[in-house]
Amino acid sequence: MTQATGSPDLLELAKGIQVPVPEDGLNLRYSQEAVDLVLDFFSLLVFGQNEWAGQPFTFLPWEMDAVRQFYGVQVEDDDGRWVRYRRFLYTEIPKKNGKSELAAGLGLYHLIFDGESRPQVGIFAADKTNADIIYQCAKYMVEHTALGLPEHDPLVWCRDSVREIRSKWGGVMKVYSSDADTKHGFSFSAVIIDELHAQPNRRLWDVLTVGSDAARRQQAVIVLTTAGDDPDRKSIGWEIHEKCRRILSWRRGEPERPMDQDDPQWCPIMYGVSALTGDDPDAITALDIWDEAVWRACNPSYGVTIKARQFRAEAKAARQSETAERNFRWLRLNQWISTKAVGWIPLTIYDKTQWGPSPKAEREEFLQCLRGLTCYAGLDLSTTTDLTALTLIFPPQQQLTTWVAVFKAWRPEDTVAEAEQRDHVPYRDWERAGFLHLCPGDMVDYTMVENAIREARQRYKVKLLGVDPYMSRSLTQRLGEDGLEIVEIPQTMLSLSPATKELERLIRSHQMLHVHNTAARWCFGNVRLAVDGNENVKPMKNRSIGRIDMTVAWIIAMATAIVDLRRPTSLAEAMARPDFSL
Repeated sequence: MTQATGSPDLLELAKGIQVPVPEDGLNLRYSQEAVDLVLDFFSLLVFGQNEWAGQPFTFLPWEMDAVRQFYGVQVEDDDGRWVRYRRFLYTEIPKKNGKSELAAGLGLYHLIFDGESRPQVGIFAADKTNADIIYQCAKYMVEHTALGLPEHDPLVWCRDSVREIRSKWGGVMKVYSSDADTKHGFSFSAVIIDELHAQPNRRLWDVLTVGSDAARRQQAVIVLTTAGDDPDRKSIGWEIHEKCRRILSWRRGEPERPMDQDDPQWCPIMYGVSALTGDDPDAITALDIWDEAVWRACNPSYGVTIKARQFRAEAKAARQSETAERNFRWLRLNQWISTKAVGWIPLTIYDKTQWGPSPKAEREEFLQCLRGLTCYAGLDLSTTTDLTALTLIFPPQQQLTTWVAVFKAWRPEDTVAEAEQRDHVPYRDWERAGFLHLCPGDMVDYTMVENAIREARQRYKVKLLGVDPYMSRSLTQRLGEDGLEIVEIPQTMLSLSPATKELERLIRSHQMLHVHNTAARWCFGNVRLAVDGNENVKPMKNRSIGRIDMTVAWIIAMATAIVDLRRPTSLAEAMARPDFSL
């Protein structure tokens, strides 16, 4: 054991393994035997997903470093036994670098090989779907290796009904919900937390980590996470991220704050833009995120689990859209997101997809060519301040070679002067130009909206009307009695993301054109999108910079078309689908 130079004082326990000198005089060592125990166990395993499923598990350099740093450093306990020095292994790394496979393997190691009596390994994520990814990997590893043998008396077996894996020595590895209230009293020998940034609050973290190691000699808390979407910087994910970043800075002799200090329980391993720049806004701005060297620095599995060709294609797409760049920074380069919402498609692209003339008279005459054609309708209702909007979209048919969108909108007339000052747009001029309608009074007149839908049905073949369930029930009941088929499109990420993405694809490829409408153009330019960790998107009225209702109605119409186009045309077609059930 030698003391390294520099500040702070470091002990070099082995090549590449340095730890700060303990202030309380603890006796530390590096145990290659403990590391080899982990490596020997993993030599029994196979990969559990994707194209590598069934192939022998091999460690990537970053994974080997994590094992050596966490499992190799030991401290002499009060009774003279050597145990792990560090309790927390925090790994922050972009998606697709292999963290789920590593988590599954480590979970099985702690279930069987770590030496705990009746081990209890808990797998946690913000929802059970994410936690199930680790479970499915571990299950595959069990069922395709000697761990699941012999069949009549296996070392380890899986119970899918309760998402748990049991060993013949009484150990349990189980997927748990994120409900903190039901986790008090558990004595976990190992806790595996996936995507800590997605936890809604700190309650579960506190329950799992505060005092939960009292009955365990060397409890392990393993966090494997990507960066988070946390503009307000208030989540437990950001708190732990910042703690680990400061620990690493302190250990490098570059403390971020005068009062920063080490926490020897922690073994932070961090990759990504945030780690490269210390979350310094100026450093982030100066970083060339299109440089392949940066991609490699952020993704230690680049070229192995991450294909360079696909990564370059994603980078090219990210240059074309604010939303795509945001996702690229967040999910591919592991940058903590500091913007609450992002813009959608540039107006320059929108303007290139105009169909037909602009003047009112010529425009109305031009629309006659759509008479009798099939279309889908999307309706977004409001009462006072927002616009009520109806958008019709016509799929390719007969003389139409592309999709075409036609917009209508309504707002109260009594408050129009106030609205023009608030929204900084000329609503009355737009009415004269035929871009929207003003309803007498201080509320939108739904009778005018109903009449417009009935008029559209007389002119066109309105196949399906999609509506936001909020405030629409009485109106849709009357329209339904007239024979119009109606589908409810909830304003959720799950319902709107496919339609938003498909609409963007069509617009960018000039396969979705639109009839000129300045009010609709204004709404389109106001749209800001919310993005989740699975790259789902939806427009957010509360985060957009103005009214977006006409665009929301457009997305609802697109969602309605998707519903119809995906419906089977016959029982045979329905039964042939993999998700068919009675």
